Amino acid sequence: MGRVKSLAIKRTTRRLLEDYGDKFSKDFNKNQEIVIKILETEKKSVNKIAGYITREVKKREKKSSR
Repeated sequence: MGRVKSLAIKRTTRRLLEDYGDKFSKDFNKNQEIVIKILETEKKSVNKIAGYITREVKKREKKSSR
């Protein structure tokens, strides 16, 4: 069973992927730096958002390769 993300994390991630989708990659650290530049929030939230972005990017790439 996967980890549960809050609705705020999911909404923020979707909004960032819509607006800045081409900037994100499968690398967590790069995504973390981008999120820090875009958002002014606490580190724990930045890490959750960057991790969820990484997961979504991997999922989209896997889906598009099929």
